[in-house]
Parts: sequence; C-alpha cells; structure tokens
Amino acid sequence: MRLGHRILAIGVAGAALVPALAVTALAAPGDSTSPVEKGRVDRVPAPKLAWYKCYDYAECATVRLPLDYDDPKGATTEIALLRVKARNAKKRIGSLFVNPGGPGGQGTAIAYQAPDFLGKDVLDRFDVVGFDPRGIGFSSNVACFRSTRDQTLALAGMNLAFPVGAKQEAAYVKSAKAVGKGCSTTGKKLAGAMSTAEAARDMDVLRRAVGDKKLSYLGFSYGTALGQYYANMFPDRLRAVVVDGVLNPVSWAGTPKTANQILDDRLRSADGASRALREILVRCGKAGKAKCQFAAYGDPVRNFDVLAKRLRAKPADIEGEKVTYADFVGGTLGWLYDPGGYEVIDAMVTDLWKATSPASSAARAAKARKALAARVAERRAEVERQKEAAEKVSAKDFPYDNGLEAFSGVTCTDGLHPKKAGSWPALTAASDRRAPYFGRAWGWGSVQCARDAWKVRDEDAYTGPFNRRTNAPVLFVGNYYDPATNYNDAVSSSKLLPNSRLLSSNSWGHTAYGTSACVTNAVDAYLVGGKLPAAGKVCVGDTQPFAGDPGTGTRGPADASAMAPQAAAAGNGTKLPPVATRVPTSILLGTR
Repeated sequence: MRLGHRILAIGVAGAALVPALAVTALAAPGDSTSPVEKGRVDRVPAPKLAWYKCYDYAECATVRLPLDYDDPKGATTEIALLRVKARNAKKRIGSLFVNPGGPGGQGTAIAYQAPDFLGKDVLDRFDVVGFDPRGIGFSSNVACFRSTRDQTLALAGMNLAFPVGAKQEAAYVKSAKAVGKGCSTTGKKLAGAMSTAEAARDMDVLRRAVGDKKLSYLGFSYGTALGQYYANMFPDRLRAVVVDGVLNPVSWAGTPKTANQILDDRLRSADGASRALREILVRCGKAGKAKCQFAAYGDPVRNFDVLAKRLRAKPADIEGEKVTYADFVGGTLGWLYDPGGYEVIDAMVTDLWKATSPASSAARAAKARKALAARVAERRAEVERQKEAAEKVSAKDFPYDNGLEAFSGVTCTDGLHPKKAGSWPALTAASDRRAPYFGRAWGWGSVQCARDAWKVRDEDAYTGPFNRRTNAPVLFVGNYYDPATNYNDAVSSSKLLPNSRLLSSNSWGHTAYGTSACVTNAVDAYLVGGKLPAAGKVCVGDTQPFAGDPGTGTRGPADASAMAPQAAAAGNGTKLPPVATRVPTSILLGTR
C-alpha cells in the first residue's frame, strides 16, 4: 500500500563502513557466494545515489538497475529508495535495509515510518533504507492491462473477500485467468523479472551503493523471504539479518512433490489464523461476559460457528449493507492482524449475533444493526478519505492500481503452483476443512498463479538451496498467534540455516517486533551490537486477550519508541493483495 500520498521519487545518502569491532563480533566461517551470482551482481557498478530532501525528514533517490542481470548493459528498470538518516552521526554503524512484506509492500513506506516503530538505539545508529522492489510502488510499475478500464472489467469477478458458491467461484476463476494472461502478455517484460531473487540481487547492488561492506537487514512477513533468499544467495555478505513473521522459503518456492498444492497448503497461514481465532474464543469463554461480551450467549467457539453458518445460509442486512459469510471471515482475519483486535472481534460478533439471532427482541436486533452500520460507515469514510488523498496526487483521472499485479509478479514467478485454475474450488474447500473459516480466505489468493493462467517465468529465479552457512547469524522471530505467517514456519526455517537463532513470543497479531518489549529489545540488541538472544528464549507479548480490565487486555511496559510495524506501515505483510474496485464489506468491518 502506498503511503497515502504519491510522496516518493525516492533517495538516501551514502553510508559509512561498519566499525571493525562490530564486524568481528558478528563474523563466522561460512559458505561463499556462488561464482554465478558473483558474476551477475559484481560486474554491475555501484550506482551513485543522487539523494535529495523529501517528505520533511527523509531523503530520496532513484536508480536504474539491470532488468536481467545476465545482460547488465541491456534493458533497465527504475528502483526507488528512501532513507531516514541516523540520528547520531558520530556513532553511526551503517545502513539498515527494511522491507514490510507483501509481496507488493513498499520498502520506501516502512523506511519513512521508521521513527514511529523502530527502537531508539536503531534509529540513532543506522540510516534506515527502504527500496520498492521492481514492479512495485514508486519503482517502475508492472502493468498487466492496457488501461484502467480493461483492468476494472477483468477484475470484476474478484470484487469480494473470497468466493463462496459455484457462481462466485466461476467468476473469480475467470478474472484470475485474465490476470495471469495479462501479466504473461501485456505485462510480461517486467512480470517475468520480479522474482525474489531479482530483488535480492538489487539489494546487494544497493548495499554497495550506500557504502556498506556487509548487509544489515530487518524484514517482516514476505520480507522474511527476501532476507532468506539474500542470506542463501550471498551467504558471505551479511552483517546482521533479522526476519520477523517468517515464511519457509522451501514452502514458498515449492518442490516437485508439492507443485500441485496451492500455496497456502504449503505455508499454512490459514492454520495459524484458525489457531489464533480459536484461542481468542476459548479465552473469551474463560474470561466470562464481564470481560468478553460474546461469552454472555454461551460457548464462544460453538456460537462463532453458529453465526458463520447463519451468515453462509443468508447474508445479514445491516441498514441496507449486506454482510456475507466472506465479509464476516475477512473482517475477522483483518482484526487478527492487530494485537488488540480481539476487542473488535468481540464487539463485531456480538452485534452480529444480536442482529441475526431469532431469540433477539426487535429492539435489541435494531440496536445491534445500528451499531454495526455505524462501524461500517466510519470505516467507509476512512477508506474514502485515503482513496481521495491518493487520487489527488495522481497524474491520471483514473489511476491504475497495480496492487494485485505487483503481488502476483512475485508470488507466481517465484513458486510452483497447480496446473488448473479451475481446481481451486475443490482445493480451497479441502483447505477450509483443515483450517476452519480461513482455508478459503487464504487459499484463493494464489489462483491467478495456476499454470494454465500464468505463463511467464523468470529463468533466473532462485529455488535453493536454503541451507547455506552464513558468515553472520540470521535471527528468526516468530509469534505463536500470527494469523498470516504460521509460527511453525519460523521453527522450520530456522532449522534450515545452520548459523541461525530462533526467538519465539506468545505475541498476538502479525509479526512480533513492537508487540513485545522483550522481542523489540532483543532484535535491537542484535542489530546494533551483534548480541543474540539466548537459545530457546520465549518472550511474552505485551497484549493478552481478556486478561486485564475490559477494553484494555493486558499491556506490558513496551518501549515507548516502538510500535508494531504493521501499524506503522499500512499493509505490512498481508500476502493477500487488494483486488476490489469497490471496497468490500470485509474491509469495512475491519480487514487491514
């Protein structure tokens, strides 16, 4: 998601070399960059970054890098950068590259918002640098349709949270195949050069451009894939790499044995979301109606399922606004991203229960419908304000939103996917049986990647190995109740890399940095001084559902300088891209 304004034409200033003591403290014997990758990136001269002042306190620049690193003097693509300079120039370590996830998230946006969520020591000692990966944001954009009109017509079937029923599924598949065809023809030139490997190569060239001998990196959600790709492609070029909200790169890319599985059947994001929701509902029941209002109607786990079935059978009419089953699930998933989202989920399901229950009096149902309508209206106004702000700075009367194409250009090019888009209804139904409610919600996100839809490939995509020994440790961070990146992926990914450490947390929401003072302090200590947390360490999240006074949860003494990056940079890590031309009710209920 863009910063809300067309704010970036992007850049940042050169970085000093990492102090010798810091390098020594982090250095360890490891594997070397392959001759092939050395040949690709090292023959590209480090570009000179013409930084200029932008957006009050940031610096911006743009550079042109090879579209194909096997042809460094051929076609190029423009990459946008932004940096926020270190606050203590005398103690500056170097540059910290950051990425918010996606795919399709803007590194420029999260770098710009670094003062809102990064710890004091990190802001003092590093220039925080973000770049928009090729095809995305303020870098050269991938465009798979010739006009906004063509795109809007093609995506008509995807104008909902996810499809339910044969009619919606057929329309969704039709639109998804149009996306795949468009990106394999009209958008082919850039869509075929957007793999994570290309972003990793770009980052290595940019590392040299800012003057750093080794890479310091902090990546969230899909940004963990970029960090792991870099670590395996350039294992001797790391200073300190932290990945939070982890995707297993083998699952992301797929193998011949898993090629016919949909992406989320490998990543199991749906399983993580189901686990988080169930735990919230169980805790709601234990806390009782004094702390969780939905508990007043009986077992929350059972009643959530009753409500879901009720909405699946018949959408609720909320003051003229239809709330479907998909809206209900999508809204729930959106609030699971927020550590405090359990409060909104409690209020939302309680109002929907009262509005749709046969046992509700007419007055109670009407009051609940009005409360829901007010929430939808408030969110609609917020979304419209953001949309208007973005359109005011657009050069076009009908701006082209390439969010889905940016997501797909990476996801579809990186990995293996089932052959037929028409197989998704059955595959996602099976996923939903395994991971209730969220199997479809997550599973439909990759249908455009089906091999009968997506034809363009990147011959230089990286598919492994993902078990290289790096010269410096990689710190993996995973939280138990992450609804987007399953905690199990943090465990399995850390086991792949011989020189790594896993930091766990019982945090809520998507990613852990900023949701736990323990995690935030541990990550900062590693980035600044190279000190890893103790093996096996488990942190405690600052917010725990229904554990404190009503309306507060339990909040610990989190570092006041840090807040969750998903709150600081909108769109951090959501692998499902925005595809709708009309804002779905699921968004208005709370999906972020």
